[in-house]
Amino acid sequence: MSEMVQVTVAGDVTEGEEIQAILTAAGIESELLPEDEADALSVRVPEGSIEAAKDAIEAMTEPDDPIAD
Repeated sequence: MSEMVQVTVAGDVTEGEEIQAILTAAGIESELLPEDEADALSVRVPEGSIEAAKDAIEAMTEPDDPIAD
């Protein structure tokens, strides 16, 4: 098993679980670990999956269509 590395920090458990669901849907293993901050969680993935994880998170968190002014 490869070393798990931090890909992002979630502000709370709900956000961490949402990110973890995105990663699972993309076929990427992940784990949540407590951070020093109150409710923050470190989202970790295998070292070899970090770029794919960043891409998956970015793709699933960007709005589909820009809001017209």
